[in-house]
Amino acid sequence: MEKDNVLSVHGLKVKFDNHIILDDVSFEIKRDDTLAIIGPNGAGKSVLFRALLGLIPFEGKIEWASNINIGYVPQKLFVEKDLPLTVSEFLRFKEDNKEKIHQVLLEVGFQHESDHFHNDKRVLATRIGALSGGELQRVLIAYALLGNPQVLLFDEPTAGVDVTGEETIYSLIHKLQKKEDLTIIFISHELQVVNHYAANVLCLNREKICFGPPLKVIDKETLTKMYGEEVNLYQHHEH
Repeated sequence: MEKDNVLSVHGLKVKFDNHIILDDVSFEIKRDDTLAIIGPNGAGKSVLFRALLGLIPFEGKIEWASNINIGYVPQKLFVEKDLPLTVSEFLRFKEDNKEKIHQVLLEVGFQHESDHFHNDKRVLATRIGALSGGELQRVLIAYALLGNPQVLLFDEPTAGVDVTGEETIYSLIHKLQKKEDLTIIFISHELQVVNHYAANVLCLNREKICFGPPLKVIDKETLTKMYGEEVNLYQHHEH
């Protein structure tokens, strides 16, 4: 493993009941880089994350740099609106230090003037189920940051967030990366976001289709290999 790499993956293969989900996937990511993972539904993107987190069996080699803390932000957290769990109670599962919780809420933007919440006390007292999609996403990011990670994995960070919120979440991720010296790996369906924020992109369709700087490796041929036909992923989805 090269000195400045935070992750090296070689010959990764994942199969469930003899059904191959990922086959011979290899890539590396350097410290402080941002890697985007794209591909069609069923391409194995979330399965790759589960393998990287050590949650499922796999063949091949996944090598993280030593002494690495990894934070994970899931695509969605399904919460009943009347669940009697406040943001404070949720965050205290990870960290009981009130000052650290206060600081991480600042970092994810809950003190911004345009925010619906004007102070973190109101945030902390709010039930998880009462948060908007964008607010919940920021709370999930705060939860991940409380573990003092050097690497953050985001599974479609803007799922369930409106178009305006998408830009806010990705801008927040970019700001946190610069401030906290983080390596970011995220799954996305938005090529314009990938082009803007990612140093490299891994194109998946059960196997590696391409890897490298987005503007260099993503072309019509690559898109056809991934999706089976010419598609346009460059615009935001309408909600």
